[in-house]
Amino acid sequence: MRYKISKFDIFLVVALCPLAVLGFDTPTMGWSSWNTYRVNINDSLICHQADALVETGLKNAGYNHINIDDGYFGGRDEATGMLKFHPVRFPNGLKPVMDHIHSLGLKAGIYSDAGANTCGSFWDNDTIARNVGLLGHEINDCQLFFIELGFDFIKVDYCGADGNQNKQLYYYEPAERYAAIARAIAETGRDDVRMNVCRWAFPGTWVRDVATSWRTTTDINPSWESVRNIIAENLYLSAYAGNGHYNDMDMLEVGRGMKPEEDRTHFAMWCMMSSPLLIGCDLTTLSPETLELISNPELIALNQDALGLQSYVAKTDGTTYVLVKDVERRDSTTRAVALYNPTDFVRRISVGLDEIQLAGNASVRDLINRRNVGNISDALSVDVPPHGTGIYLLKGECRRMRKLYEAECAFLSRYQELYNPGYVGSAYYAPRVGASGGMVVRNVGLTPSNDIIWNNVRVDDDGTYTVSFKVFGDRPAEIMVYANDGVGIKLPIKGNPDGEIVNAQLQLTKGNNVIRIAARDKAPDIDYMTIIP
Repeated sequence: MRYKISKFDIFLVVALCPLAVLGFDTPTMGWSSWNTYRVNINDSLICHQADALVETGLKNAGYNHINIDDGYFGGRDEATGMLKFHPVRFPNGLKPVMDHIHSLGLKAGIYSDAGANTCGSFWDNDTIARNVGLLGHEINDCQLFFIELGFDFIKVDYCGADGNQNKQLYYYEPAERYAAIARAIAETGRDDVRMNVCRWAFPGTWVRDVATSWRTTTDINPSWESVRNIIAENLYLSAYAGNGHYNDMDMLEVGRGMKPEEDRTHFAMWCMMSSPLLIGCDLTTLSPETLELISNPELIALNQDALGLQSYVAKTDGTTYVLVKDVERRDSTTRAVALYNPTDFVRRISVGLDEIQLAGNASVRDLINRRNVGNISDALSVDVPPHGTGIYLLKGECRRMRKLYEAECAFLSRYQELYNPGYVGSAYYAPRVGASGGMVVRNVGLTPSNDIIWNNVRVDDDGTYTVSFKVFGDRPAEIMVYANDGVGIKLPIKGNPDGEIVNAQLQLTKGNNVIRIAARDKAPDIDYMTIIP
């Protein structure tokens, strides 16, 4: 017996998040064929999955994409260069499948590669899918996908442009290839197509200019180790998500063999971190428990919140984590909090209201179990099971000004994960013993653009504030500190491997400010920033 979505559940999603179902600025929701079927797909399978998305109530819960991944290709016409579709899997082409998906009121997604060949042609020996990638065919393929067929989403892989994953040993620069594809999509005249960049690591800050979402990790698999590692890779990427652009933690493996607690953590943390929610299991055989979890309207509303923020680490003891983010409105008295325990033991996780900038009595709502917990006036403390997570919505009486900003929550203008940062001169996040959150930002400086920026630094009043920075260095150095568009202030660093505090007096304005650090030479490791009136 299938779990059905009630009208009340639908109301909850829309009421908590007005943009939940139709908002282009929120993370993509839907189903994708790859996790369960890889290249072994066909037209009837895709249509049946689309039907199941509607029949189970998942469409009403907000899942509105059916994405066809690798496996539909049939080569290219030698004379015209036009794509052909697999003669056995899709004998009538993609148009009837597209029409069926759209007739259900759903959007449709397609797959291609930035290079010549797809990942399936290399890893699954799908030899018919050679020379079917976008390389050299960007304009024609985009016209086919988005004008003739009417697709609404495209995942663009990179095996054909990564010499380690194609037999031609082709290698191309990702920023250039994805920019060319984005231009080809724009030339179709469609401004509503979502593009997902699949480069298996955070590709660089350039990606926000070309894509709606981008993969930040290697491929997921249905194991706790995979889910845990992906969460770890995304803990410090909150600065790059929002405003319609999101870190993609890969497709969901919920319902594919993990333990119930692990499934709950998997789905809840994807929601908390504003990752796209693309179901990867067979929708026609969903268990009631799986369907109930992925239909949870309160977790979905958290993922589809109009602010589009990814949660950041507010507190850690090195093994467990407290993550927090604003929902509904920035700097309000409503905050979502995750208590995340990736260890193999029950752990008591506590966070004080002052540590998440709330004060007074706060009501607590358990979003996973959908029940009110009660009120707290000091701290939230929960015994969290192994591999478990608690997700709570806290509504306090007032909002306090944030005084501590960890460096690992800041934006690095040249951040990327594709190349050795020491070789290319880009700043990066790194663990360091003695750092307040166990992490620092390393390698800032050498060029003006290789900086660290804290955006949305809110203060209560106009005035001069003491802004302090904790740094670790092994030699004398110098950093430049900027507030908003003001003149830089030079701060000398003595060079203390055990850490030192340097202070600047900065003029800040009521509301949100931007504070930036740059350096002519290599800056010391940066631990955190504090703001004192």
